Amino acid sequence: MPQDSSFLTRVRRALPDLHPAERRLGEMVCDFPGEVASYSAQELAALAHVSKATVSRFVRRLGYASYEAARRHAREEERTGSRLFLAVSSGDDAETALAANLEQAMANLQRTFASIPAAEIDAVVDTLLAARKTWVIGFRASHPFALYLQWQLTQVVENIVAIPAGGQTLGEHLASVRPEDCVVLFGLRRRVAGMDRLLQALRRTEARLLYVTDEGVEPRKDATWHFRCQTASPGPLFSHVSVMALCHLLAMRAIERAGAAARARLRAIESLNDTLQEL
Repeated sequence: MPQDSSFLTRVRRALPDLHPAERRLGEMVCDFPGEVASYSAQELAALAHVSKATVSRFVRRLGYASYEAARRHAREEERTGSRLFLAVSSGDDAETALAANLEQAMANLQRTFASIPAAEIDAVVDTLLAARKTWVIGFRASHPFALYLQWQLTQVVENIVAIPAGGQTLGEHLASVRPEDCVVLFGLRRRVAGMDRLLQALRRTEARLLYVTDEGVEPRKDATWHFRCQTASPGPLFSHVSVMALCHLLAMRAIERAGAAARARLRAIESLNDTLQEL
């Protein structure tokens, strides 16, 4: 088996040729690969109802010298952001599962905002309000947050756009970014391959940059601000509660700190909505 294959790719390719006990173990690992990253060989054997010797044979069939080698590879893949690695086998009832999700969401909020000083939130907001133009960028999982933040900030930030739209390229927009602009870049897992090149291009524009990521990204000193949101989850999906809370806080603080002109814009929007009966 190719040594550069991902952990899950190795398991999936081996499944058809495995003996029944090994296949049962392999199927469980495919569904819950995080178990390999988290548990010892003996603990994994107990979860899959197989012997420890079966676990040893299984990892050798995958091309690993030992269970520890397989676990190291699984941990590396876990850090890349595969949603499957968040799944764990559990018999919890609905009430217990709900409690676990709520507890994790609250913990994510507390940890996220404990790491973001209030002064930095206001510094971002003041920059957004004073910028010549604000550009909001997001791909994949980050895209809806970029659209949401742009939509909310439109209340008081007149010249703001979410890019790129369908059929557009980033270059068509980045060529217009100026030092007096502000860029909000969402870089949540899984990030697009060209994220580093995009950050380099944004740095060359000299615009102020807010980089919003999950906790798996090391602090970026080339960003004016780097807010790292906690996204841990007890299930197979990342929790984005803290990301949405950050967007809401930025929009609310923008409205609160807006000058007279921005507040006049907000009143004009409400008046036009009434006149046009759009709401």
